[in-house]
Amino acid sequence: MLANGGVEELTAVASSMHSGILRTTRVSWSHTSPVSEIKAQIGAEDLCLVALFVSPKADFAGVVAEAEAHFPDTDVIACTTAGEITQSGYDEGQIVAIGFPSTGFATTSLLIEEIDNLKPQPLIDSIALERVGLQERNLDKSDAFAFLVVDGLSLSEDALTATISPALRDMPIFGGSAGDGTDFRETLVALNGQVAHTAAVLTMVRSHYKTKVFSLDHLMPSDQQMVVTEADPDQRIVKSINAEPAAREYARIVGKDPEQLDRFTFASHPVVVRIGGSHHVRAIQQVNDAGELVFFSAIDEGMVLTVAKPQNMVDHLRRKMAELSDEGRPAHILGCDCILRRIEAEQTQMSRELSEILSDHNVTGFSTYGEQIGPLHVNHTMSGVAIYAEKE
Repeated sequence: MLANGGVEELTAVASSMHSGILRTTRVSWSHTSPVSEIKAQIGAEDLCLVALFVSPKADFAGVVAEAEAHFPDTDVIACTTAGEITQSGYDEGQIVAIGFPSTGFATTSLLIEEIDNLKPQPLIDSIALERVGLQERNLDKSDAFAFLVVDGLSLSEDALTATISPALRDMPIFGGSAGDGTDFRETLVALNGQVAHTAAVLTMVRSHYKTKVFSLDHLMPSDQQMVVTEADPDQRIVKSINAEPAAREYARIVGKDPEQLDRFTFASHPVVVRIGGSHHVRAIQQVNDAGELVFFSAIDEGMVLTVAKPQNMVDHLRRKMAELSDEGRPAHILGCDCILRRIEAEQTQMSRELSEILSDHNVTGFSTYGEQIGPLHVNHTMSGVAIYAEKE
């Protein structure tokens, strides 16, 4: 009956059902009818929302169309991934499904198109109307959060999150940028059967249950700094650092061969910027043919970049998960985890231990090309929401 995963997958389904809050499962991308299998595993319960995190190996449009057929009266949001987080922890080649039962949640979702050409005021007005309407229809659900999935190759996440966050007022927002494994060719989002490029889906959620939006990273700023002296902000390209060719100067500062820079170097030697009183990662995606650095998030001339030193990922994640359990253990955590964390975990041979922690704390989600928290688009972090069995 189960397409992939056997007893282990059945255990994942049984565990989620026993919690009485979310309905979570996974199906292999190669299943001939993945959403039919998902529907069978989740059950016939009335859901207000289904979120699908879809391996880039799958036929995304086909999965989305099948979901529209199987969940015609339920909002279905979907995005492609740079890897999945399942009951086994870090996973690949899966279609992950999360169902929000109508008994405990109420949601509304908006497809935001052409995010590279935002018209801020109409968007703010639409969000405000949906937010107020959702609240007025669900006065019995006192907790709330917003979840954003966005095209991870749109180069538009920074402006989008800065526009959305104020319109949400006191509703905390987190999210993730859709991925494409490590190929960086095509990233997609969808809402209710409509697949879109250069787009995002914003979902506002009200809940009977206590929730907590969070963001974490394991990076500590060092005393190594550099200044962006020439950049193309629209393309997130740094051309020169300290008035020297960008890739060569970055390599010199971190003590690496400029001809050998790769995603493992960028994952183990990230750079951060100071915004307000905090440091936030500005992760490097790749070196282009011109020897320039292409970033995952906003960059500009005059920006001071500080090399960050990673703490032990396993110890840090274990500590942060424990902090989320200070006042009771979450029943579920929906997480958006940067691909650079997964790459670093593989490089440092910590993937198994990290997976065990994610599994032990019932984290479900996907690996991203960037994360959203409040008004910021960041990298090399995990953002998410913890959902507690305790009712507000």
